[in-house]
Amino acid sequence: MEKALAHISEDGTRTQTVYEHLSGTARLAGAFAAPFGAKEEAEYAAWLHDIGKYSTAFQQRLAGGATTDHSTAGAQEAMKGCAPHVQAAFAVAGHHTGLPDGGNKRAADSADGTLFGRLKKPVEPYDGWREVTLPQSAPPDWANRDPLDFAFFTRMLYSCLVDADFIDTETFMNGQAAPRGNSTALSSLLEKVRTKAAGYLAAQSTLPVSSQRNAVLRACMEKGAHGAPGLYTLTVPTGGGKTFASLAFALEQAAAQGMKRVIYVIPYMSIIDQTAAVFADLLGAENVLADYSCADYKSLEQEKLTPAQYRQLLASENWDAPVVVTTAVQFFESLYANRSSRCRKLHNIANSVVIFDEAQTLPTSYLLPCVSAIAQLVRHYHATAVLCTATQPALEPYFRQFAPELPLQEIVPDTATLYTTLRRTTLCDAGELTLEALTSQLCALPQVLCVVNRRKTAQEVYAALPAEGSYCLTTLLCAADRRRQLAEIRQRLRESLPCRVVSTSLIEAGVDVDFPAAYREQCGLDSLLQTAGRCNREGHRSVEESLVYRFTLEGCGVPQMLRQNVHAMQYAAGCAAALDSPEAVRAYFKELYFARGEAALDTSSILDALRKGISGCIFPFAQVAEQFHLIEAPTRTVYLPVGEGKGLCDQLRSGTVSRTLYRKLGAYSVACYAQQFQALESAGALEPLPNGSAILTDRTLYDPKTGLSMDVETGKGLFF
Repeated sequence: MEKALAHISEDGTRTQTVYEHLSGTARLAGAFAAPFGAKEEAEYAAWLHDIGKYSTAFQQRLAGGATTDHSTAGAQEAMKGCAPHVQAAFAVAGHHTGLPDGGNKRAADSADGTLFGRLKKPVEPYDGWREVTLPQSAPPDWANRDPLDFAFFTRMLYSCLVDADFIDTETFMNGQAAPRGNSTALSSLLEKVRTKAAGYLAAQSTLPVSSQRNAVLRACMEKGAHGAPGLYTLTVPTGGGKTFASLAFALEQAAAQGMKRVIYVIPYMSIIDQTAAVFADLLGAENVLADYSCADYKSLEQEKLTPAQYRQLLASENWDAPVVVTTAVQFFESLYANRSSRCRKLHNIANSVVIFDEAQTLPTSYLLPCVSAIAQLVRHYHATAVLCTATQPALEPYFRQFAPELPLQEIVPDTATLYTTLRRTTLCDAGELTLEALTSQLCALPQVLCVVNRRKTAQEVYAALPAEGSYCLTTLLCAADRRRQLAEIRQRLRESLPCRVVSTSLIEAGVDVDFPAAYREQCGLDSLLQTAGRCNREGHRSVEESLVYRFTLEGCGVPQMLRQNVHAMQYAAGCAAALDSPEAVRAYFKELYFARGEAALDTSSILDALRKGISGCIFPFAQVAEQFHLIEAPTRTVYLPVGEGKGLCDQLRSGTVSRTLYRKLGAYSVACYAQQFQALESAGALEPLPNGSAILTDRTLYDPKTGLSMDVETGKGLFF
């Protein structure tokens, strides 16, 4: 009897039997799941995932016949017996189409696509699978103690299966293994960090900033080398050297605990290049993966990739790299995803050190699902998590809900002293200012940063500033022009040339600039202190002369989305002697979260959906994936035919549609709110595209200095 086949090479000269594929996939999946104690269970799922290929219908499919379902058979086998492997059944059922909803056991229909529906679905006979011997296995005990544990383990098991399935298939189809891995050992990367750290620690400096940065670095290296895996905070004022110190902690911890990688999670895509470049310069570009949508290696056709770029592209599929730099959106949305393309990487978060940079930016509306996910990784998947920020959010009560046995450990022992020593600015209350008074004060200073709440306000203030050395930074500028302007701003600051910058909050997210003075429109305390972190950043000026003014703008109320933040700061101001103190920050976040209430910390009811189901549908993996989106702004994209964007827009017009093209266009696009998009469209300034985006046709409405115009004919409407 001929052996059943799983794959035939594209040239038809080679074949892989089903048994060979199941065996190879099981070996890989088991290795992926071993760090969290699920080696045998992953092997079990892998041995079952393609047994439907033993059917005559699938063998005919290989010969050119009709498509057939080969996933359901394995899911049905996993559910047989007195101890069904439910998580394995979910993983097997969804290894091509995505983790399904569980459905309703009684009401499920064989055609509804849920797991319970698939279990009732008739399948083609697959008798040949009896050559497979299933391993004796069961999920770890903790994987079934709680619905959240169950759901998280299901995704991690699914990740092991789909990554192993893809790699085994890829290896066969290519005739050889793809160039994955081959990176430098973490121990060698640690030596590079230790060498650089030794240079910092040996340098003599009279500046308090330098000595305190060294104290932070020493604490991080000591705690990393000797601390157990767990949940940590790194609370250091802006400019205190958190980025390098946290990397040193992570590599020390990974080496000491036998961990596989370091994952650096950054809140905004606008600064990922900056951080990844710093790490690549230190550790070698081949050892640092920057995984985000606009990365260069994702913007080229495969045949144009260099070998190094090709390895990065492969690594981005499953985070097979020693150091990964990614965004919070990518990280958390993947943890709640159900598609194989998003979930392949998840098993590689296990046995890793994960640094959450600017932890105060964890989205409030999804705070509880994010905290739950972090707790899962630390409790069950041999991960260490570090919440790294100058304004540490008050998350202890929420971590206690999900992991009562895990204390939050502060890496730097005396943060109060650190804040006193590293205080580099004086916060001042400028009260209410008219637009004219504000611009007059800005014009009187040769170098100053002003951060406002609305994009419209930024453009208005900029228009009143001297032309030379003035800049307007908002998301109305495309990414290419923002990068260009930031480079010019840094150069002018270094050369002591006039430099007045008015910006929205985007400059607060880790953008490395150093102004002698700053202004911040009323906002939350975290935003105020982030703006202060762009003033006297290096400590070359005295605290008394480095002034940061908070102000309200006459005629401009507080945006709805900031009202609770402003209220919480007013509360914190009454609880602490100084706003730039750990006590004030603690009071601010406690009030902010308390005022919103727990329902507002999970507005899409993600955790309830996993605990209780949705309308009788248990474990609604697909529905949760659809609902979990950290960025929910109702915007539409406008592509700009400026610079290199002109040729890219021409390609769109010619009918070229590809992921590569859209990724390149990302640097020449602006996200518009509905009202602004409609105004541009009504003015005849847009060429609509089938996917709901558009190309700007009136190029006079885009200025490379201020961005896309908000005044289209009527000039009505405030957008922010």
